[in-house]
Amino acid sequence: MGFGTGNDKYMLAASSEDGNKKRKDINELKKEVDLDDHKLTLDELHHKYGTDINRGLSGSRAKEILERDGPNILTPPPTTPEWVKFCKQLFGGFCTLLWIGAFLCFFAFAIQITTNNEPENDNLYLGIVLATVVLITGCFSYYQEAKSSKIMDSFKNLVPHQALVIRDGERKSINAEEVVVGDLVEIKGGDRIPADLRIIVAYGCKVDNSSLTGESEPQTRTPDFSNENPLETRNIVFFSTNCLEGTAKGVVINTGDHTVMGRIAILASSLEGGQTPIAKEIEHFIHIITGVAVFLGVSFFILSLILGYGWLEAVIFLIGIIVANVPEGLLATVTVCLTLTAKRMAKKNCLVKNLEAVETLGSTSTICSDKTGTLTQNRMTVAHMWFDNQIHEADTTEDQSGTSFDRSSPTWAALARVAGLCNRAVFLGDQSKVPILKRDTAGDASESALLKCIELCCGSVKEMRNKYPKLAEIPFNSTNKYQLSIHKNHNSSETEHILVMKGAPESILYRCSTIMIHGKEQPLDEQMKDAFQHVYVKLGSLGERVLGFCHFSLPDNQFPEGFAFDTEEVNFPTENLCFLGLMSMIDPPRAAVPDAVAKCRSAGIKVIMVTGDHPITAKAIAKGVGIISEGNETVEDIAARQNIPVGDVNPRLPGIFHLL
Repeated sequence: MGFGTGNDKYMLAASSEDGNKKRKDINELKKEVDLDDHKLTLDELHHKYGTDINRGLSGSRAKEILERDGPNILTPPPTTPEWVKFCKQLFGGFCTLLWIGAFLCFFAFAIQITTNNEPENDNLYLGIVLATVVLITGCFSYYQEAKSSKIMDSFKNLVPHQALVIRDGERKSINAEEVVVGDLVEIKGGDRIPADLRIIVAYGCKVDNSSLTGESEPQTRTPDFSNENPLETRNIVFFSTNCLEGTAKGVVINTGDHTVMGRIAILASSLEGGQTPIAKEIEHFIHIITGVAVFLGVSFFILSLILGYGWLEAVIFLIGIIVANVPEGLLATVTVCLTLTAKRMAKKNCLVKNLEAVETLGSTSTICSDKTGTLTQNRMTVAHMWFDNQIHEADTTEDQSGTSFDRSSPTWAALARVAGLCNRAVFLGDQSKVPILKRDTAGDASESALLKCIELCCGSVKEMRNKYPKLAEIPFNSTNKYQLSIHKNHNSSETEHILVMKGAPESILYRCSTIMIHGKEQPLDEQMKDAFQHVYVKLGSLGERVLGFCHFSLPDNQFPEGFAFDTEEVNFPTENLCFLGLMSMIDPPRAAVPDAVAKCRSAGIKVIMVTGDHPITAKAIAKGVGIISEGNETVEDIAARQNIPVGDVNPRLPGIFHLL
């Protein structure tokens, strides 16, 4: 199993000729995408595309560009007519041999009619049987392949229908097909990006790039150039991805087939599959059978003439020998067996696009699987909590049927309150009858995980928020690395207002002077800081995303009822707070995956996980599903154990894995 290095990503290196071709195509795609639009200043952007940063393009200029470049759509690949597909099933491969056999039978019968007054009908019946077998099996195969959808059909759903553009200084909602290079486009939370855009203004904008990268975490977008690679920089958003929250304005730099998604669609739809193993075997078998049949037929034809038979009798004998060597039942047997197997697989939600692929599946030697949503549940889930100086394991099973942690501690009550209140995620619509884990949410993936965890453990988060009305809020940003909100406290035993905060653990700990242990505040000494650091590293090494939580009861004499909290000119404390604990999240494996991986490995199939996640996260998931089995090490593990550079580890040692 081999992975290649690159920007903390897993890269799959194919060793076959097809793999080399595909890798070449991907490299060419990267070259095409390697533009400098993300490096340009606003003035340079204006000169390149002729776009007024405030007024956008003029209507006439947009019309010219549309006529030049064409509509903003993905060009579908050339399709094969249905009658051609049907003919391929009737006259391809082994069918050709049977058609030849049927033709020879009819030809022999025709000769017998002309030479005999009462000819036998054996050749006629045999010819009809051969033709019938070919027709029936051809219809079976065509029907099975007709059920599969074309690859470009899946890309049609990615095309947004409307786009908000600024032309001649006016906002206009136009059909996304009419968007042109240089257009000034506005996007907001919930929109699908209509083209590749260079961001020039953004306010809390986050996008979902999972359709491109598989990464479930929202990606922040700003006008700032942040990476030399245009696919990694923060000031470009890509066609067909979703804007999750915030607003942004950008200049269109690519449309249609020239977008990153368009180029990927072209690469995906232009790949041609080679012959399947069973097709190669049947072709080889046909050559052997044909050679043997023709050799025996010609031999007996010559012998017949030598023995004094007439040439018509010799020809009939020739045809009979050739047809006798044709295995008429083979095609029907193979087709029926593959069809029955395909139907069994369909019952397990596996649609077979090509009947021959059923046998190919049995010849599999390597499976390359995406991680997000395939090996994992595709939902961030709270995995561990640390409070009262103890790590508590949460239930990450798909149906929450595992053991529950101890929730009796007052510290947990305080931690759960902060996780529920300092959280902008909400459940969508009326989903009271839907299981909590399967409810749709609006908000950040990590906040959605916290929302579902608190809803499961503590009851309705909505009621909690009603009891603690929000008075002020500072959203999370990359500078502060925390999110803060102030709430009116309904608990008479506490102060009138409570401040709650969550964020990057080190940033939260830095702002705290005390820590809550078993419901009581105590000084945050060096011993507790060391314990925090140890737990933080441990949870991080499991590939989990860790958040820190704290709160502070605002004194009533300084913050009486009706106090005007100002989040711009902060007029309330953000330091010397009380640290409560940590909560960590991960996208956990599906329950059935470890068993499936074990079965694949026992069958001699190599399982490779392909993901864009950080190696630590990928390593944790790979171990969780059994791809990295007990006792095996990565080259990084060996380097750490032997205290040597990774490059000095022998990559050919048995049983090691390459993480990059």
